[in-house]
Amino acid sequence: MAKQYWKPGNMLYPLPAVLVSCQDDGAKETGADNPKLSGRPNIITVAWAGTVCTNPPMVSISVRRERYSYPIIEKTGEFVINLTTESLARAADFCGVRSGRDIDKFKEMKLTPLASRQIKAPGIAESPLNIECKTAKILPLGSHSMFLANVVGVTIEDSYLDNKGKFDLNAAGLVTYSHGEYFLLGKKLGAFGFSVAKK
Repeated sequence: MAKQYWKPGNMLYPLPAVLVSCQDDGAKETGADNPKLSGRPNIITVAWAGTVCTNPPMVSISVRRERYSYPIIEKTGEFVINLTTESLARAADFCGVRSGRDIDKFKEMKLTPLASRQIKAPGIAESPLNIECKTAKILPLGSHSMFLANVVGVTIEDSYLDNKGKFDLNAAGLVTYSHGEYFLLGKKLGAFGFSVAKK
């Protein structure tokens, strides 16, 4: 089997393509690292996101300092991770290539702010799952800084609950990001532990 050796790079794919919503308090602070803030909610698309701990539940997102959302999340310490479905794929791409400095992304993409229970930042009502997060630590890493955050609340869409009350998230048609392209999750290969399950 022939292989090539490449220079180091981010090749860990696929990744979740998530919409991260945040909201500043409207303070008009300016500066190179803190652009004028609007007071309206904003959305940034993030592929560098993941689970880091079960107990306490913690997640991470990595964001470039130049992004409009960076100082908002840095200052408020709050954000919502909204999972992306096929119907949100266009919004995910749009919110990744357009800046909230210039436009209201909720309005442009016809998305509905969903009030959170534990934080001020809203979620996105059209997402099947909204994860409310409070930053525990910011790790400057280079091109990106990682926001390590505690999960303080989760909202789920009722239509994905089965008749036993189990949340069937995989029926939502989730979207992943792989090497510059978006993909819809598809064929189920097994469930956790299937390799050692008794037949």
